[in-house]
Amino acid sequence: MTFAHNGACDIYYETFGDAAHPTLLLVNGLGGQCINFQDDWCNRFAATGLHVIRFDNRDVGLSSKFTDAPVGDKGNAYLLSDMANDAIAVLDTAGVERAHILGLSMGGMIVQTIAINHPHRVTTMTSVMSTTGEPEYGQPAPSAYSLLTAPPAVDRESFVANTFASLREWGSPEFADESRWRADAERSFDRCFHPAGTARQFMAVRASGPRAEALRSVQIPTLVMHGDRDTLIDASGGRRTAEIMPNARFELIEGMGHDYPPQLWDRWVELVSQLISEARGA
Repeated sequence: MTFAHNGACDIYYETFGDAAHPTLLLVNGLGGQCINFQDDWCNRFAATGLHVIRFDNRDVGLSSKFTDAPVGDKGNAYLLSDMANDAIAVLDTAGVERAHILGLSMGGMIVQTIAINHPHRVTTMTSVMSTTGEPEYGQPAPSAYSLLTAPPAVDRESFVANTFASLREWGSPEFADESRWRADAERSFDRCFHPAGTARQFMAVRASGPRAEALRSVQIPTLVMHGDRDTLIDASGGRRTAEIMPNARFELIEGMGHDYPPQLWDRWVELVSQLISEARGA
């Protein structure tokens, strides 16, 4: 197993493709483990001539847990800027000076923070199903927020049941597949079940504040993607992100909710490859 180190925090990561090729760093959302970017998906990116890195954010998967840190009303253990620094530590350990970065949901917030704080390490940015942190944009539907903040699962079967309920609410309706949902949920649970880490990540998002003013100065070529069926982060969050960034374009994905079914992977690869190609030719 391969780890990067940000101080005392150990970050587990994996790679796909040729390390001599340009690097695409994939950043997960709330509670998501690196295996959410499944092998086949990573290999599709690698097949376009990219060196792909996926990693476990702090407090999930095989990365360090902050078990003794506060949760909820007691405060926050860290901020999105700390999680952005974890990503930079991964690039440092992998020997990557500059990377294309792609993040979804909370991962979109993290890559935005990387672009703000470490612009010299970024070639292009793709922010997916995310927002700027401004309260006027990207708010969840009440039913989605209730599910997001409901008590966590306590065992394998309740974890699967929660996954089903969540994806029925905010997933891509056209591509709903309960057999796939179950397989993915069971694989995730068996690899690492750590709901307190998800709660601490949620507090990090809430404590980090809006990024809008800082994003106005980010000149990095940027793709902002959002689904028109997303009820967890409304598409206004993506539109706002693209609107305030000087070198960004917005792509609305019809039929996509707050998930990434395999039927949409080729579309994602196509759009990111186009962004990278355009940046090379600029």
